[in-house]
Amino acid sequence: MVIGNTVRETARAKVNLALHVVGQREDGYHLLDTLVAFPTVGDEIEVDADQTLSLTIDGPFAGGLPNTADNLVLAAAELIQAEIEAAPGAHIRLVKSLPVTSGIGGGSADAAATLRALARLWDLSDAADSLLPLAAALGADVPMCVRQKPLRAEGVGELLTPLPPFPNAGIVLANPGEPVATPTVFQALASRANPGLPALPDRFAELASLVAYLEETRNDLHDAAVSLAPVIGEVEAALADLPGCRFARMSGSGATCFALFDDAVSAVEAADDLRTRAPQWWIAAATL
Repeated sequence: MVIGNTVRETARAKVNLALHVVGQREDGYHLLDTLVAFPTVGDEIEVDADQTLSLTIDGPFAGGLPNTADNLVLAAAELIQAEIEAAPGAHIRLVKSLPVTSGIGGGSADAAATLRALARLWDLSDAADSLLPLAAALGADVPMCVRQKPLRAEGVGELLTPLPPFPNAGIVLANPGEPVATPTVFQALASRANPGLPALPDRFAELASLVAYLEETRNDLHDAAVSLAPVIGEVEAALADLPGCRFARMSGSGATCFALFDDAVSAVEAADDLRTRAPQWWIAAATL
């Protein structure tokens, strides 16, 4: 979206509907096979032309992030800026609405949205394919967040297979406010060589077929994450217990969990219900 001279991009949450750990490379990186969705909830990136690069962070979770050079948003901005001979600047505003270190790719999504927004501000191609090499330099999850559409990701996250849209459905995300460090979860894995995803159909025509497929899959990080943060099990159980829940699981390395519902209205009602039970959790309803 462009309003005046401001370019805005939504950095949608990255939800691993299924996540299989299928191996480990000699350099230590784990090999994954994961089914990824990007529901309609996320952070916001706004960029305006300026003399230099700068970053302001606000929003409910702004306190958990620095606005220094090690912020992935600034790293993304510097990377795409280096592609331009005249080296323009920009002021970047990140509205941080997703919890930090929560298994839904917030930092990667923010970096990807920054690439898309600055490409538009600086009249570069914002086509996903043109941004993928830059995204890959920022981290394994950033390329898939650049695409921000249903996909299957393999390897360390660099092998992307776009998928047809998922069925119209509602989703509720819940996070108990306990950060879980991804490297620590991987260190706690009992097995690093597991079977990949079952064969994917051409498309999931309805939520029932998606749920049936997910029931044949896993999140191989689940047990390790729960051993480090037992509250994840409580979140997952609370979601599964909500009226109308069709499927519940942890996303990524946790601690965020998700639940699927027949439609957005059911998800909103379920999220309201859960807030009365766990007012201290971050809870969001969205469309899958």
